[in-house]
Amino acid sequence: VFNAETAELLSHHQVEIKQEFPREGWVEQDPMEILDSVYECVEKTCEKLKELNIDIANIRAVGVTNQRETTVVWDKTTGEPLYNAIVWLDLRTQSTVERLLKRIPGKNKTFSKFKTGLPLSTYFSAVKLRWLLDNVEEIRQAVEDQRAMFGTIDSWLIWSLTGGKNGGIHCTDVTNASRTMLFNIHSLEWDPDLCKFFDIPMEILPNVRSSSEIYGLMVCFEYLCEIHLEKISHFQCLGDQHAALVGQMCFQDGQAKNTYGTGCFLLCNTGQKSVFSEHGLITTIAYKMGKDKPAFYALEGSVAIAGAVVRWLRDNLGIAQTSQEVENLAAEVGTSYGCYFVPAFSGLYAPYWEPSARGIICGLTQFTNKNHIAFAALEAVCFQTREILDAMNKDCGVPLSQLQVDGGMTNNKILMQLQSDILCIPVVKPSMPETTALGAAMAAGAAEGVEVWSLNPGDLTAVTCERFEPQINPEESEYRYARWKKAVMKSMGWETSDSPSNGKPK
Repeated sequence: VFNAETAELLSHHQVEIKQEFPREGWVEQDPMEILDSVYECVEKTCEKLKELNIDIANIRAVGVTNQRETTVVWDKTTGEPLYNAIVWLDLRTQSTVERLLKRIPGKNKTFSKFKTGLPLSTYFSAVKLRWLLDNVEEIRQAVEDQRAMFGTIDSWLIWSLTGGKNGGIHCTDVTNASRTMLFNIHSLEWDPDLCKFFDIPMEILPNVRSSSEIYGLMVCFEYLCEIHLEKISHFQCLGDQHAALVGQMCFQDGQAKNTYGTGCFLLCNTGQKSVFSEHGLITTIAYKMGKDKPAFYALEGSVAIAGAVVRWLRDNLGIAQTSQEVENLAAEVGTSYGCYFVPAFSGLYAPYWEPSARGIICGLTQFTNKNHIAFAALEAVCFQTREILDAMNKDCGVPLSQLQVDGGMTNNKILMQLQSDILCIPVVKPSMPETTALGAAMAAGAAEGVEVWSLNPGDLTAVTCERFEPQINPEESEYRYARWKKAVMKSMGWETSDSPSNGKPK
């Protein structure tokens, strides 16, 4: 919860959501657990506000921000999900992608680039939805019976919180819609030809709205009745990376930010014109701040594995008990000692779009220990960002003179210094890293009918920042980057859709 006049963070609460890995390459989450986590966060945040003697009746609007592309189908008559949410970095749709490619002349992955801004990839929602329709009988039946609703996480939450099966509002915003591969980013409508290509019934799709308008009112839920939030809070939404762009106040053409979360996402505002990349980036809608306001566009570079590599070191390898410990291990050695880690667990996203890649650690010697691997993992996040920044500089023509950063991983000072060293430019981090939540709050507070937050540049509160300046010479940076790129080449071509399945892990 933020103060709309000063952008000060007043109260917050967070819950880690479990990820399930039922098979190799599959990543799922329980939609009911996601919804319950929202209830819990609302409850705890409001309790903290009460302790601070802040009247929760002053909460005027609710902004939703969410992992994009993560796909849910639910039953509108029971209000229950029909399958787990398929998470954005899930790889089960590789064979679906290959089957669809055969229907495209020349197997051109970028066949819909000028409509959607996206290549055909396992990343986006349309192929996940196609997989669900092909493989889950309950979903096929629900579509036949006209009971099925599809959405990304924002749609699922907004529908549930505005009444669910008792009149919930089925909508999404332009930023989330622009990540489905079913949405025309110029006409700002679902595209009938693409829906036909993917064989997806248009009646299950949510209504598309701007990122800053009143969608509906939060209805009464158990404890919400006690805290008087029901029927006063208006909803708006922005996909998480777009919300971070707004929270970093990148409203000018050419301004960019990089968010370090599970993955890494670098977005550059290109204004009211859609710029199409020649170097492996995607074109996306940045935001649309009102029904009658124009859409703004961005170029985006997406990295599948960033914070997830730290979680992997912790949970899968057990080389540390906490994320902080991974940072400490890396700090103890200050070098990877020639070890390079390519965490292509879900293939490689931008700028390669290579689903056949898999993770590798190379350059190992008898001297290599867990500290060097921890350092190499952090360095991998920075090298991946460098690859995207290089592509963005080529597409935009004007190199970035500094990089604005946010997200949970930016609390890691070793990582931020490494990032500056590898990019050879300063890295600027706001003192309040939760800019994704801030951006959602700004869009919600600025909506017509709420209007408690001004988005005029002159009215925006300047945020205090920490700067990290490069501390190594550019020659060393280039040498390490060249070795990284050599490692990336070795990670490609490991998997094909006809590789024997390993089935369920033991």
